Amino acid sequence: MMGTELQKTVTWVIDDFSEKKSPIESPVFSSGGCEWYVLVHPKKDYFDDYMPLYLCAANPKSLKPGWKRRASLRFNILNQSGKELHRTSEGYGLFHSEIPGWGFRKALPLTKLHDKELLENNTLIIEVYIKVVDVGVKPGNEMLDFRGFNVLSSQISLVSRIFEKHPNFAVDIKHKSKEVKTFYMKILLGLIKTVSKPPESFSETELTKAYSMLIYLMEVGFKLDWLKSKLDEVSLARKKKHDADAARVQELEKKVKNLELILSNLKVELDKEKAKSHTETE
Repeated sequence: MMGTELQKTVTWVIDDFSEKKSPIESPVFSSGGCEWYVLVHPKKDYFDDYMPLYLCAANPKSLKPGWKRRASLRFNILNQSGKELHRTSEGYGLFHSEIPGWGFRKALPLTKLHDKELLENNTLIIEVYIKVVDVGVKPGNEMLDFRGFNVLSSQISLVSRIFEKHPNFAVDIKHKSKEVKTFYMKILLGLIKTVSKPPESFSETELTKAYSMLIYLMEVGFKLDWLKSKLDEVSLARKKKHDADAARVQELEKKVKNLELILSNLKVELDKEKAKSHTETE
């Protein structure tokens, strides 16, 4: 569970760090009955100006079918003298065959590593703090404590990514009880799932309801400008699709009216011909 004291599992020393061009893997180490390695991307080409750090299961395809691990995780990043350059927050990941790796996309600004006074002798040290807190998680239906929210185990990865991308989005919520916060999180995850649907699948009622839920969550203290932007994009895309469909319907109706007019004119001409023919026969 979150809040469990982590123990340092391994220390990884990377020499000639600035000369590395491609992702680097640490030596494999064991923890919680599973073998792991750390993956680091040393160049900004991958993720802007940040260095990502991930914990990965070693040889996941060789593990038993259905294997799962839950783990708390933190990285400490030091220079050769042991001075701490950065410490990530404590993350909480669910590892399984579909997601064998998990970590921090923006673990450290690369500007710190370009400073020779910080990165002594071009050597970087990464301390890995990990605690495997469960083995053989039941698929998706177990409630876990994550930063004061009760979350389904199947939702842990999603919630972790939200906190990683928007670390302060929940710091100002007004109610601190776990029950209320869990209720809020349930609404938020449902809203995120809704917003992920294709814009054309939204009814006007669904869109109005989504905005109502978003306003409610923002009123109780969540910082959700990022989600509002996404919902605005969905609304705009839906409007464009609706307008385009309406224009096509209008054009089709116009063509139908023109066709009806032509048919009406033809009928008039035909009636005239019939009347003329009838007169000549008499």
